[in-house]
Amino acid sequence: MRQQPPTGGDLHTPLTPGLEVAPPLCSPALQNQEQQQQDEQQQQQDEHPTERWMAASQLSGWKGPGTMLLSLGAVSGAGLLGSGFDVSGPGSVLQALAVLGLTVGIHEAGHFFAAVSRGIHVTKFAIGFGPTIFTYQGKEVEYSLRALPLGGFVAFPDDDPESTYPPDDPNLLRNRSVGDRAAVISAGVIANMILAFTICLVQASTTGINESVYRPGVRLGEIRESTVAGQAGLRRGDVVLKVGDLLVAPRPGAVNDVVNAIKDSPGRELMLEVQRGEERLRIPVTPTPSGSDGSGRIGITLAANAKIVKKKGGDVVATVALAADEFVKLTGTVVGGLYQFITNFSNTVDNVSGPVAILAAGAEVARANTGGLYQFAALININLAVVNILPLPALDGGYLVFIALEALRGGKKINDTVEKSIMAGGFLLLMTAGVSLIVKDTLTLTGLGSLLQ
Repeated sequence: MRQQPPTGGDLHTPLTPGLEVAPPLCSPALQNQEQQQQDEQQQQQDEHPTERWMAASQLSGWKGPGTMLLSLGAVSGAGLLGSGFDVSGPGSVLQALAVLGLTVGIHEAGHFFAAVSRGIHVTKFAIGFGPTIFTYQGKEVEYSLRALPLGGFVAFPDDDPESTYPPDDPNLLRNRSVGDRAAVISAGVIANMILAFTICLVQASTTGINESVYRPGVRLGEIRESTVAGQAGLRRGDVVLKVGDLLVAPRPGAVNDVVNAIKDSPGRELMLEVQRGEERLRIPVTPTPSGSDGSGRIGITLAANAKIVKKKGGDVVATVALAADEFVKLTGTVVGGLYQFITNFSNTVDNVSGPVAILAAGAEVARANTGGLYQFAALININLAVVNILPLPALDGGYLVFIALEALRGGKKINDTVEKSIMAGGFLLLMTAGVSLIVKDTLTLTGLGSLLQ
């Protein structure tokens, strides 16, 4: 992060009103030399101006809306991942990057158009952070594409020391009404939700919405030989039909049913009924106590035993209804995942993923089928919207909290220093968590994580 040092300002402050401070004595030659040096420095600054930029909500010159893909990980967990980040199909990686770029771009476009449509001054519109790859200087706004595709920002000139606008300009964002500022801040979230619904609508009218037809049991994923499940003889692809006294019914919650049955039986033998091809097997396992709560674990990953079918709308009304139903389901998935993350943090924190894992998940989905990519794109947009609206510092919801407090205080603003300090602290915390997620996801996807354990 680079920040231009403050410029200007008078170092000589009169101690008494009405009295002038005499300039320091120096020779004309020295004055000419100093003036020449100042002219040269100014020329260099004009030719190579120092760029002011800040990531996410700590925007260029002022607090304002922005977004980071680091925040996506709060809900998009490792459950999205399968075999890892396979780059054997570079086209799928590019497709996933395109989805993430579109997600960020539409979010920032929401902030941008909400501002310019109200006549509010905007100076920069950027996708990504860091060094500039491409830039275009419009009449008032600089448009740019940056090297680090982890988010973007819309910059306002409100407190920029280089701004040519007077502090009392009514078209500065900070001088606008509570309603105008709230509309600009929330526009990014609204744009993501609109795009998510549009994606569902396109899918419903073209490839069709993926619907799951559930069958009895749950399917096992990759199993390591060193785990309880591996030593017991369970294999990838086995379908678990019964766990102890629990008959696994064909329903969306079947995976949770099996997980809870195993968690509730630490140190106690469970008899599993397993379908393996044409064989029906009975395999005993004894979950080992694990974690702070001592719940049972056997070392398996589970997936619903379901068949995916495509469903398309027969007419306009049916297509819109189908898209709306899918949109509601995906929103419920995101909100439900976030609720579990908040209320059951210790057991869900391991499922939190950052941009690397999200990109890997998108690439894997793109390799599988186009319908899955539609769903991934809609889910990521909803995810970004829901996470950003949370009332946390450095997120859009954090700014809305301060605007709401201002409204409750009868238009009296929160102390600017206090607000910036809170936002800066939140941004630092978010960046720290984001870097940790990137490291964790990279180790997991490359297989280095297991070697370091």
